[in-house]
Amino acid sequence: MKTNIVKSISYYLLVLFFVGNTISSDAQNTQQPVFVLVHGAWHGGWCWEKVSEKLRAEGDLVYTPTLSGLGENKNMLDSTINLDTHIADIVNLIVNQNLHHVILVGHSYAGVVISGVADRIPERLEKLVYLDAMLAENGQSALSLNLQKDQGYFTKTAIDFDQGLSVPAPSSESFGLTDSIDIKWANGRLTSHPYRTFTEPLVLKHPFGNHLPLIYIACRNPELAVLEQFAERTKKSKTWKYYELKTGHDAMISMPAELSLLLSTFK
Repeated sequence: MKTNIVKSISYYLLVLFFVGNTISSDAQNTQQPVFVLVHGAWHGGWCWEKVSEKLRAEGDLVYTPTLSGLGENKNMLDSTINLDTHIADIVNLIVNQNLHHVILVGHSYAGVVISGVADRIPERLEKLVYLDAMLAENGQSALSLNLQKDQGYFTKTAIDFDQGLSVPAPSSESFGLTDSIDIKWANGRLTSHPYRTFTEPLVLKHPFGNHLPLIYIACRNPELAVLEQFAERTKKSKTWKYYELKTGHDAMISMPAELSLLLSTFK
């Protein structure tokens, strides 16, 4: 009798174990959108602090990874870090955290990164949001999207700085920040950027965007000259949803409330 009772209890505990694991697994694969916010050159996950705070206050799941060799990962800086490394950073985050329905946001240089991510794991993504970002096609690099004279400047600056390992960070004022507190806060966190991530061409095995919905947010007050071409192209395209913010390049710092509100509409 006791043996039967023990067997019954063991059976029900086993059932509960498997049911619990199934529920836990399903919970990670819910229909709730997840924001993954990817920073641009010289920045880190820190730059999304105000935006992520507002999105989380609304109950959203938000990840703000820092790419290899930057921000708190600056100690990882070495000559092996390239564009593929940064794409793998985000792919690995999404896969290892078992994220689905991801609204993937790329700022500035990270436009190139998220295009690479979409090429590899489109089934995990809901849509792509390019925040004042570079749009590289297959075979193009972040550096090649700049004017010839600017390409030469980046290369010379990197060589002079640390023999071509990285490009030193400019002042945050060059990203359109005007508030003295914001400028000081950002300048204290900007780090040099791995040079090879700028020069390695993007390799796409599928059409740009890999059939995902495409959104472009242009920051046009003031507008960075190198990004004007992408703002105009997406504004005229029927395949893109286009928006503008009347602020400088680092909208996540200078206009976090407005940017957060806009991102929330994409859910």
